[in-house]
This record gives sequence, C-alpha cells and structure tokens, in this order.
Amino acid sequence: MSESGDRAKLPPRWFIRTAWFAHRSLYRLTGGRLGLWRPKPGKWGTLRLSTIGRRTGMERAVMVGYFQDGPNFVTMAMNGWGEAEPAWWLNLQANPEAAIDLKGGRRTVTGRAAHGEERERLWAMWQQIDKNLDAYAALRPRETAVVVLEPSPSDNWNQQRSGAGSQRA
Repeated sequence: MSESGDRAKLPPRWFIRTAWFAHRSLYRLTGGRLGLWRPKPGKWGTLRLSTIGRRTGMERAVMVGYFQDGPNFVTMAMNGWGEAEPAWWLNLQANPEAAIDLKGGRRTVTGRAAHGEERERLWAMWQQIDKNLDAYAALRPRETAVVVLEPSPSDNWNQQRSGAGSQRA
C-alpha cells in the first residue's frame, strides 16, 4: 500500500495503451529527437529498448522508464502494472542481448533480473522515485522483475563518445 494506505489507482487500460502508442509515435515521427530523456535526481528517464522477438526473430522496440546504477540501466518488467508480463521481458529472457537508445546514442546491453540483495537495493532506489511503488506492485499477481541492463563487453559507447571523429551527439 502507499504511504497513505490507499490502494493504488491506475487509469483505465485503454488510456495506458493509448499513452504508450502516442509516446512511440512521437519518438518515430521526430526521428528520435523527442521521447527520450535522461533521469534527474528523484526522477526516472526514458529509453527505447530493442529486443529480438522470441517467436518471430524480428526486432521489437518499446519505451521504458529507467534510472542508472553505475554503468547499468535499471527498469521494471511491470507492463503498466497489468497482470501479464511485458512481451519485451519475455523476449529478453529468451535472448538477453539487446540494444537501448538513449538521449545521445545507442548502446548494446545484456539484460537480466536482479535477485536477492541487489533486487532489494534497486527496489529501494525505485521507491525513492515513486512513493506508491509497493501499492502499484500489489496490483500484480506476481513479483515484478527488476531488470538490469548491463553494457555489453562489445559496446564501444565510451570509445565513440570520447574518440576522435565521433559521430555521436
């Protein structure tokens, strides 16, 4: 429950899905200039996560909220706090290699669920951003996975960002 003890209130599912559609459309229509933002103290940012479909083998992309924990990017597999697991999380479990688009460029990452003390620590960090986190999580029939997106060893983001002749902004 939230600090006030109230049950979390979500907008209707159709509204959540429409907001997701509008966000993805804004990103696409502006060529990625709008729709992504970096996290600020006490706030989450957004990134575009591209996974490989576990059934189709085709790239699938979704916008997710995140914060950074050192070099890692942390999000939650919560599907708008709906009952079902998000497809991107099922895809990531089948093939953990993925890509993320951030304000400033693309990175390759490996996704995994946080467990134990790491999960507790990251959950507590999310609680600092969203005071109603536990109340929202209680709406789901299963534990919400805290997903860690670790930069892949082959990711050359740092070399591209600091190297001569970099094309990244």
